Amino acid sequence: MPDLFNPNRSYVLGDQELDLIGDRDKLAQWRHKSMGPAFYRLGRKIIYRGTDLNAWAEANRVDPGKCEQR
Repeated sequence: MPDLFNPNRSYVLGDQELDLIGDRDKLAQWRHKSMGPAFYRLGRKIIYRGTDLNAWAEANRVDPGKCEQR
């Protein structure tokens, strides 16, 4: 799968690319609940690495052909 995020880049809150996975409030909820992609907290700044975002996206991939049918 091609990377959704540039693996050589870091993303901070407010970067439009992060809207692909959730808005600022959704990301804050995930951090509070220890969910979502890995991140760094440097003081009050939140930083996401592109490699962590790609790994999280791949881990949450759903293949409809392999889902159980009820």
